[in-house]
Amino acid sequence: MIDSNFDTKSVRMEPMVLLNLQAPAGDVDRIMEAVVKVVPLTMGNYDSNAYQTGEEIERCRPLEGDAEAPEADLRKRPRLVEVSFELPADQRMIEQVIEVIFQTHSYQEPVIRVQNIWASRSKNLDAGNDPNRWWNTTRARKKKQEDKSS
Repeated sequence: MIDSNFDTKSVRMEPMVLLNLQAPAGDVDRIMEAVVKVVPLTMGNYDSNAYQTGEEIERCRPLEGDAEAPEADLRKRPRLVEVSFELPADQRMIEQVIEVIFQTHSYQEPVIRVQNIWASRSKNLDAGNDPNRWWNTTRARKKKQEDKSS
């Protein structure tokens, strides 16, 4: 097992926590607005970094003790998504984020998973002429280069 940060030429690998949650698509904006009030989800020169899957179907059957009442039939609820984002490995912060998710989620039993990961952080090397970078293939970038050479 890797026991400390490590580097490659282009990135630094850091221990982080990956938080994954499932929610109805209509809940996600409300949940994420609450989360970024606790932690800005910063990665390099970006904030509010999260990944959201396309909409899927949740399958479940409410049992005794459910807020609505037990049901005999299996529910198939459409428009469920998964959202994941990275957090520093700080237990107090993670606890705050989980509590915010629980308080803003519409479910009685939200699905929240947390796992330890190694996450890459760019060293922001000069990629000004790298043809693999999307910003070097855009019309705006090409125009900027043309303006410099004029």
